[in-house]
Amino acid sequence: MAPLIVTVDTSTPAGSVALSRGPELLGEVLLHLRGTHTDRVLGSLQWLLAEAQVKLAEVEAFGVVVGPGSFTGLRVGVATVKGLAYASGASVVGVSSLETLAAACPSAAYPVCSIIDARKSEVYAAVFDCRSDMPAAVTDEQVLAPKSLLQQLQGEHLFVGSGALLYRDLISAQLGSRAHFAPMAVNLPRASSAAGLVWDRLQAGRTTTAQALVPCYIRASEAEIMRASQKSS
Repeated sequence: MAPLIVTVDTSTPAGSVALSRGPELLGEVLLHLRGTHTDRVLGSLQWLLAEAQVKLAEVEAFGVVVGPGSFTGLRVGVATVKGLAYASGASVVGVSSLETLAAACPSAAYPVCSIIDARKSEVYAAVFDCRSDMPAAVTDEQVLAPKSLLQQLQGEHLFVGSGALLYRDLISAQLGSRAHFAPMAVNLPRASSAAGLVWDRLQAGRTTTAQALVPCYIRASEAEIMRASQKSS
């Protein structure tokens, strides 16, 4: 029997938890509410396990979206999975929020440009080839101004993510008919999309440990920027 997998995504305000057995999604809880994910993640997981009539001890692997995204949200998701996996000894897989967005656009005819609003008039972005079963990275993940991103792109692209929604007018103005946009429903990373990536990595043996799991922020936090500024002054 395929392993039971729990996947957590708290990279955006729309947190989600998915339960799957191998490649088969058993259920998902999606919450887009004010407040933090701290209490809701475990509550959602408990509900999913009860509905599926399985126990937490039966979970063989935990997946989590490690970023980029909300610094606070990422810390909640990673800390939750670290605690659960450390206690059980289960395998751990971390996946990218940008890749998770691309995974929701299977068989896309154009390169998929995943964009997440990074605030401060910047975006997190990366381009993926989604013509095969799993997204293949075409560019590195980066944080930059939307105009700078668009200047890098050649040819037609499919845009997905909160940044694609926020900067849709700018994208359309600069790229015209070369810009295509994913359906509204896939513009937030979801644990169900991440679960497919987690399963793929499990099969390939690309796992990590609870101790080694860390968020991927890409951009320095405000505290880190302040410390660096103080050292240089």
